[in-house]
Amino acid sequence: MNKEQKKNYITEMTAQFENSKAVMVTHYQGLTMPQLDELRSKMREHGIVFKITKNRITKLALEKTKCKDLSKLFTGPTAVAFGEDAIMSARILSKFAKDNESLKLIGGIMDNEILDQAGVLNVASLPTLDEARANIVGILNASASKLVSILLARSEKMSSLPPENSETQPKE
Repeated sequence: MNKEQKKNYITEMTAQFENSKAVMVTHYQGLTMPQLDELRSKMREHGIVFKITKNRITKLALEKTKCKDLSKLFTGPTAVAFGEDAIMSARILSKFAKDNESLKLIGGIMDNEILDQAGVLNVASLPTLDEARANIVGILNASASKLVSILLARSEKMSSLPPENSETQPKE
């Protein structure tokens, strides 16, 4: 890489780190090109960029960003996932890591919070925003339908009672 290419790389990486809400750092040693292509394809479907990095130059790009605390993670064969949805990034990476032991999740950042490996796995287990909304709607729907069924059951019980008339009433 010549000086101009390095300068462009630093500028591009700085922008990626600064503009991404979620950054996940991985080690990919042992993955084949077809495996990397498959992972990139899965990530791309959700608007996530998965990029193999040059550690020394990436550390220079990190210095001026909100992600500067991640620089210690950039050792060995490192790749980074940049995206807007931390949960989806963590999910895709953790699922892929289960199927391919060569991919190691080592940390990341969600909004401005630094995550270690366990943190990334915890984020992967969270429901996405759409799933959370669906759960809330389901809970609200269930409550409303339970209330309606209770009210209907009461009204059916009342209608099945014999009508009150004067003959069945005791006379005083």
